[in-house]
Amino acid sequence: MTQTTFAERSIRNIPPKPQIPPLENGDRLTQTEFERRYNAMPSLKKAELIEGIVYMGSALRVKRHGEPHAHIMTWLGVYKAFTPKVGLADNATVRLDVDNEPQPDALLRIETGGQSILSKDDYVEGAPELVVEIAASSVSIDSHAKLHVYRRNEVQEYILWRVEEGELDWFRLQEGKYVRLQPNDAGIAKSEVFPGLWLAGSALLTGNLAQVIETVQQGIASEAHRNFVESLSARER
Repeated sequence: MTQTTFAERSIRNIPPKPQIPPLENGDRLTQTEFERRYNAMPSLKKAELIEGIVYMGSALRVKRHGEPHAHIMTWLGVYKAFTPKVGLADNATVRLDVDNEPQPDALLRIETGGQSILSKDDYVEGAPELVVEIAASSVSIDSHAKLHVYRRNEVQEYILWRVEEGELDWFRLQEGKYVRLQPNDAGIAKSEVFPGLWLAGSALLTGNLAQVIETVQQGIASEAHRNFVESLSARER
């Protein structure tokens, strides 16, 4: 009969390290526990905490999400290229409050003197000035729960692209409520928070990216945009 040594018996008595449970759709978690589980799943690309409930994205199709998302990022990217001191992010986690940590498809924020900051661990904390969601299978949460969360946390402008319905909603926060931003007679919607951010909505919906770019370039050439850029630069003096 073989005898075990004291060292071997000691090793056997060491309790195993507790495993971090995986995130599951519908989990009710605190923000701290949500982040702990999310960070333990590096292969997971998108998970959100909305009103304390975990939502995990499904596989994304090209026409229903990938292509519209790319067009939105191109539009915002052109604006960002000519608007220093404005931050643009794609699918970045946002710490809004203790029960809400969304990962919007796109966001635009004023980097100095705006509503949000970048934390030491490189997350957005606070409400970005503008958030965009591309809704296909997630239309119910984007149109209801997230809309209320963004409004309550004072995201100033919220764009919701309902792909399957071929509709685009651009909301502006006014006196605590979201009001639809109406396009002008030429069909161009103009941001009230980011001067020069102009959108030809019909062109975006039909995939006419060239017209979308041409329209935002016209906004960038406007006096309002020039004044906005100067005001952002003055904040750091």
